[in-house]
Amino acid sequence: MNDVKEKIIALQKYLDSRIIGQKELVKKLIITLLADGHALLEGAPGLAKTKAIKTLSECVKATYNRIQFTPDLLPSDITGSDIYIASRCEFEFRKGPIFANMVLADEINRAPAKVQSALLEAMAERQVSVGGKQYRLPELFMVLATQNPIEQEGTYNLPEAQLDRFLMYIKIDQPGADVERKILRLVRGEQLGTKEQEPAWKEFAQTVGKLEIEDVLRARKDVLSMHMSEPLEEYLVQLIVATRHPEKYDAALKDSILFGASPRATIALDKCAKINAWLDGRDFVTPEDIHAVVYDVLRHRIILSFEAQAEGITADDVITSLLKSVPLP
Repeated sequence: MNDVKEKIIALQKYLDSRIIGQKELVKKLIITLLADGHALLEGAPGLAKTKAIKTLSECVKATYNRIQFTPDLLPSDITGSDIYIASRCEFEFRKGPIFANMVLADEINRAPAKVQSALLEAMAERQVSVGGKQYRLPELFMVLATQNPIEQEGTYNLPEAQLDRFLMYIKIDQPGADVERKILRLVRGEQLGTKEQEPAWKEFAQTVGKLEIEDVLRARKDVLSMHMSEPLEEYLVQLIVATRHPEKYDAALKDSILFGASPRATIALDKCAKINAWLDGRDFVTPEDIHAVVYDVLRHRIILSFEAQAEGITADDVITSLLKSVPLP
């Protein structure tokens, strides 16, 4: 195991010790980080979405900003704006909170269209435009957005173009009783000033201290060397094609999908499967690696027909059917 991989694994273990019962969330946040992407987290209040993102940012020597999205938010509240300096009789650009390595977009679906447009440019182009000028964002730039699926009053549906820019759409479920007890004990320990998971903290502190931005960039290059066989690559492509022409694989899905996944989904699935294999200690990709990330990569890229929505069919249901229909290599 190389040096940078040891650091990433130590980071994963430490996050698992602080975000109890959310191993899949932790792993997928790390996958998003190494894939140079953005993630959308959906879950009920109190499921450690914000805590997971903030804890990850604290483990990396990178800048972090949190933006609370509200209906009255303006694009300039995110990007920054030109400020007139009377002493110099000129305008000066003051950077907004989007100029950070890790940006938490809390309750992203509460902001109106103009704000979403400004955020989309930042996510897609890694730049912001203010006053006819473009300003580049940092090389390590990651938007981690959250949304609450319960309360819909005062919310806006994210446009499909913006959803497609998210590498992963991660859904978080309520914990079981055993996990709930562990969370309770962890919080008690934090309030008393003790660490419930001391061994994981010591291992991370001794191995890493804090992850450097250069470590993340090196890890991103490492995962590019992961091997994927041609039959498995063809299987991956066929999964994406099946979202566009489902009738070729399952006649029952013909009227369920309005639009299938874009080529961006193919690239995202390839990256995420390779990183999943890399984190699991392999130097080659297996079908299980694809299956481990396919729901998070595709659920926001498949647009269901009105009939399917009326029948209560979800994107996850469609993905499950496609996995059964597309033959394994």
